[in-house]
Amino acid sequence: MYDENGQRYLDCINNVAHVGHCHPDVVKAGAEQMGLLNTNTRFLHDNLVLYAQRLQATLPDKLSVCYFVNSGSEANDLALRLAWQFTGNKDIITLENAYHGHVSSLIDISPYKFHQLSDAEQSQFVHVAPSPDVYRGKYRADRPDAAAAYADEVKDIIEKVHIKGHKIAAFIAESLQSCGGQVIPPVGYFQQVAEHVRKAGGVFIADEVQVGFGRVGSRFWAFQLQGDDFVPDIVTMGKPIGNGHPMSCVVTTREVAEAFLSSGMEYLNEYFGGNPVSCAVGLAVLDVIEKEDLQGNALRVGQYLTNVLEKQKEKHPLIGDIRGRGLFVGVELVKDRVKLTPATAEAQEVIYKLKEQHVLLSADGPHRNVLKFKPPLCFTTEDADLVVEKLDPILTGICLLAAAVLRMRSEVSCCYFLHSRAGGSVRLPKFNAKDICCTQTHSIQTSPGYGRLLKQYQLP
Repeated sequence: MYDENGQRYLDCINNVAHVGHCHPDVVKAGAEQMGLLNTNTRFLHDNLVLYAQRLQATLPDKLSVCYFVNSGSEANDLALRLAWQFTGNKDIITLENAYHGHVSSLIDISPYKFHQLSDAEQSQFVHVAPSPDVYRGKYRADRPDAAAAYADEVKDIIEKVHIKGHKIAAFIAESLQSCGGQVIPPVGYFQQVAEHVRKAGGVFIADEVQVGFGRVGSRFWAFQLQGDDFVPDIVTMGKPIGNGHPMSCVVTTREVAEAFLSSGMEYLNEYFGGNPVSCAVGLAVLDVIEKEDLQGNALRVGQYLTNVLEKQKEKHPLIGDIRGRGLFVGVELVKDRVKLTPATAEAQEVIYKLKEQHVLLSADGPHRNVLKFKPPLCFTTEDADLVVEKLDPILTGICLLAAAVLRMRSEVSCCYFLHSRAGGSVRLPKFNAKDICCTQTHSIQTSPGYGRLLKQYQLP
């Protein structure tokens, strides 16, 4: 990426520009179709049919009906409507720290959002299951049946809902949790959840808005990481589908679609959803993914990135966990690898310092301590080397600061001990920020995050 002054930036976080910013093939396809014809979908156009066929070919046969809309939020909102109509039920089970969109119906099922509101009340129709996080969650990687244990939590919620006289319409989950901290659910979790939910009369909604279209490398869709024996009832897509062009899609089974049609309320999204320009853009994105082997690149470069980050973990105790699939990678920073104390201020320091060096990264998760890598799929091994080259001295500088703080705390404690033993007056040393000395190479004293770190370490 380049700013208005021509300064070059390495983008490690933009999962919207899926095949690269302003990819010429995508730009050309959109511009040519816009110059030819754009109309609403009251009038059938070849692009709509061609794109639906191409998209459906990437999915299991069962998922055969497409609804084209304009954003991930709109797709997830429609998915809820499909579930409510098909099941006749109302209650939704969502995951801890989940985010599914910004419209009212989705804020209700997004703990990532509604937990930020101190006076907000959780809807009586929404139920939150534990995030299947095997690093810091309720059931961890050392438990061989973690998938079953997390699925049983969903089963328990269903039983409690039934006791209250309610019924489950759907379980919704991002196939890999993004805002929740790059969480990779254990294999088998979705299958077991789906079994419990379907037995209760509900459907399974897989949110692929952030992780679909080859990002995970080994499969085109992230839900497929669970195994070929798992197929959701509804899949939602957004962000990468149009490489920044506003489009999205809901794909479901014929049974769900027919139930929606029988509701008597005509579904109209005719002005934008599935218009000829959007479908031309969508077709171009699929062409580029295939032509440039971007799914394969995600697998290869993602593995390389994970390997070089693992070497940083061996070097820096601040890195507690590295997890991900393809070019969807999380680096969780902790102050203590045993207690897993979140290193929130340190994570913010990292992203500020990287931005100063023209590398764009973000931190997320419930504690904002997980560095998120989800770059465009044209990301290279050279790009991976560059970001790690910048990351290494920043982590070193933070560790030097922490060591200096510990040294000063030790000296202060010693002086207090002598003062109390002597029973007299002992002049205690006064430390200021300027007393913390780092080498010039690793200095972090001028960055925006430095003050937060000092405050965290309780220094003046």
